[in-house]
Amino acid sequence: MYILLILAMILSLYAQSNISSTYNKYAKVANRRGFTGAQVATQMLENSGIYDVKVERVAGNLTDHYDPRTKTLRLSQSVYDSKSVAALGVAAHETGHAIQHDVGYAPLSLRSILVPVANLGSRLSFPLIFLGMFFTSSSSNFMIKLGILLFAASVAFTLITLPVEFNASSRAITLLVDQSFLDESEVGGARKVLSAAALTYVAAAIAAVAQLLRLLAIFGRRD
Repeated sequence: MYILLILAMILSLYAQSNISSTYNKYAKVANRRGFTGAQVATQMLENSGIYDVKVERVAGNLTDHYDPRTKTLRLSQSVYDSKSVAALGVAAHETGHAIQHDVGYAPLSLRSILVPVANLGSRLSFPLIFLGMFFTSSSSNFMIKLGILLFAASVAFTLITLPVEFNASSRAITLLVDQSFLDESEVGGARKVLSAAALTYVAAAIAAVAQLLRLLAIFGRRD
């Protein structure tokens, strides 16, 4: 179990390093047609018949995201006005999420349902487990079980995120090519950026599952 956790940690560190280096590399490569990230997102939405999604600038680096609650696509400062291949890949990816929402993509809907439970689990699971470990009564077992159950909900959220992210990236690459934002010689860079980003989600999922298995093993011995 500890070996699995160590491997997950190594993969996570590699994924973070890989996304940073890959993004920085293609952030220096401008697309030939001169599109900015904001222009790509706006035009892709219009071309998809989506007119009720706002495209906004948000502070930070790689803080890009789509908020289905307010139908707002937020692009970071390094993406919104940038004409780089990396920026177009990220903008197209977030637009992919907006399209998922518009067409009722089931995994995205399920992930949205899990958000409040996952947030609760991330905040309370380990405090409950930690407190439960100090007692030997039935109440302690209940606290541990509840903590593990809440953590399992956050793990489920992490797992359902994988198909959502992979699908958004697939849509992004298709849109970038089909709508002529990038040519064949440029799209490879965008694909590498999105693949590097996807690896961070895979690493997070592996680490979460490994941690859940570890908690189950500990509780099993205690029980």
